Amino acid sequence: MNTRDQHYMQMALELAAKAMGRTSPNPMVGAVVVKDGRVIGRGYHARAGTPHAEVHALREAGELAGGADLYVTLEPCCHHGRTGPCTEAIIKARVNRVVVAMTDPNPLVAGKGMQKLKDAGIQVACGVLEEDACRLNEVFIKYITTCLPYVVLKTAMSLDGKIATAQGESQWITGATAREYVHRLRDRYDAILVGVGTVLADDPSLTCRLPEGGGKDPVRVVLDSQARTPSTARVITQPSEAPTLIVTVPGATPERVRLLKEAGAQVLEVPSGEGGIDLASLLRELGQREISSVLVEGGARVNGTFITGNLVDKVYWFIAPKLIGGMAAPGPVGGPGIAVLKDALSIKDIKLDLYGEDICIEGYAVKRSD
Repeated sequence: MNTRDQHYMQMALELAAKAMGRTSPNPMVGAVVVKDGRVIGRGYHARAGTPHAEVHALREAGELAGGADLYVTLEPCCHHGRTGPCTEAIIKARVNRVVVAMTDPNPLVAGKGMQKLKDAGIQVACGVLEEDACRLNEVFIKYITTCLPYVVLKTAMSLDGKIATAQGESQWITGATAREYVHRLRDRYDAILVGVGTVLADDPSLTCRLPEGGGKDPVRVVLDSQARTPSTARVITQPSEAPTLIVTVPGATPERVRLLKEAGAQVLEVPSGEGGIDLASLLRELGQREISSVLVEGGARVNGTFITGNLVDKVYWFIAPKLIGGMAAPGPVGGPGIAVLKDALSIKDIKLDLYGEDICIEGYAVKRSD
């Protein structure tokens, strides 16, 4: 690996990130075509069903692509999906060398794309800024290898670990800057999930509201085993292109279910489980619907059920410099908890950021092997 390759791969990664939150269930991919030390083509994958990054970059390069180097953040595909194989376009363009950040984890590709390029006489190098590329597409890597959505748990608490007062007031623990960043997270992930308790207490809209506009509303998922969500709730009635999914269990009152459907909500029945709903079954169903990521913004009960179920992949934990106090004031994680510290959920690869006066701990859950 040399600094030249790193420079152009970094450029490709920055291009890929332009489509953050828009490519699901596909990965974010960027590509740069370089010849004689000059960038002659750039491209990134904008959304599923549209041309891939390599195609955009090669089109911009035109006939000059012959003998050039192509930098791409993910191994070029070699199969027919929503679009044709990128390997064919690369071979046709007579590219001299292809530099890849990471192997495609998709079993349909997984090294086959690079081998096809080598068989065509193209030089191939892999592993340039691989860690950065994997981090960029952490959602895609899990989804394409497990068919399950990537689960991100976001919560906000006071310095003394409270998410509300003893009387239930929770708006707002964090400041405006932190709340704006949460809306950017909503813009990034496919779905947002809460429990019916949050809907009944706060009547949230669960939309993406960015100061500059242009945000993408996530699919709204409400855990509501008994279909208690009012048909007039804002998660259902507000104008939005994203659907609202009310998740119930067998035995939910048919009349309530009917009213929710008539109001425009989609009702999904899944098996019952700990806490009322079998979350593992729900995640499998969301994966089948090509929902590749879920942002959990639940209360203590929902958070506790996801953590107990070993279902969390990543956390965004906001801490406000406030002291609320009160034995009855709830904390961010409910449920029975653990008996011994060795069973605590560990968070690794910690990153600390400051949003206004609020601290955000971003990190990855260490999954239990049991």
